[in-house]
Amino acid sequence: MFVRIAAPAGKPGTLMQKPVPIIHIVDDDESFRVSISRLLRAAGYDVRSYCDVANFLPGRFDEAPGCILLDVRMPGFNGFDLQEALAMQTDTLPIIFLSGYGDVPSTARAMKAGAVDFLTKPVQLETLLNAIENALVHDAKKRASREQLRHWHTYYSTLTSPELEVFNGVIAGKMNKEIAGELNAAERTVKAHWAQVMKKMHASTLAELVHIADQLDAARSSPRLGAKD
Repeated sequence: MFVRIAAPAGKPGTLMQKPVPIIHIVDDDESFRVSISRLLRAAGYDVRSYCDVANFLPGRFDEAPGCILLDVRMPGFNGFDLQEALAMQTDTLPIIFLSGYGDVPSTARAMKAGAVDFLTKPVQLETLLNAIENALVHDAKKRASREQLRHWHTYYSTLTSPELEVFNGVIAGKMNKEIAGELNAAERTVKAHWAQVMKKMHASTLAELVHIADQLDAARSSPRLGAKD
């Protein structure tokens, strides 16, 4: 589902498409799923509901923004099991737990594991909608970070072997003269490579390049690297 929004000023007559967030409801209570689905659709969201974790997982991957409304106690795999499974993926949606058993240990466990909220049934519609909006903001930030990381990976892949040597040397805190000695090259050659590195990586300062390098290193060492992105 898409909504059509006006294009930026200066482009009259054109429209852009913005995906409607999908709210995934995973709960074994059919009456709850039906009532919440109706309310959320009336609020303008697309909704998909699942009676258990097993039905949710096969069709979960979707490019649209959204969040998960997740029950804790369900037959078979429970909400915490799903949260743990999704934590191993890079593109997981934010989770809002909705439970009739809002005890302190469960709430603490859910939040420590990365849930954006833990609400107790029955929940006021305004409270639920506010939690969903917060989750969607969280989702948008994570998507923007993943997109930026993809760009950095692409930029990094364009560096030549000499440029990679200079990149790694500078990030390690080495001076141009030291790098030149290791490469058996003139300092002006190192400076030329350095200029290309900054240009290709779209970095304006050394601090910015160090930040990019740190993010790339973190992505490489992440146990979730290689998951669907």
